[in-house]
Amino acid sequence: MWARALAGLFAGFFVAAAAAGLVAWLPPGPWQSAIVASMIAFIPFWMLAALWAFAFRTGTRAWAWLSISAAGGFALLWLLRHFHWVQ
Repeated sequence: MWARALAGLFAGFFVAAAAAGLVAWLPPGPWQSAIVASMIAFIPFWMLAALWAFAFRTGTRAWAWLSISAAGGFALLWLLRHFHWVQ
């Protein structure tokens, strides 16, 4: 149980950060206009990621899936910036 809770706390933070980055970057226009919405959405995203950690049977699976999701989210953010699809 503690492993899943820590996975939700730490790895879930990065999942929420990646999701909040997408909230800031995906609407049309400059990202500065969506930063407040992104910061407001961060806390519910983090809570959802923490709850998602308890959907897994073991702490190892929770760490693995949340870490892979966070890495995928940041990779998507990097690709969006690399190909200049966001401002």
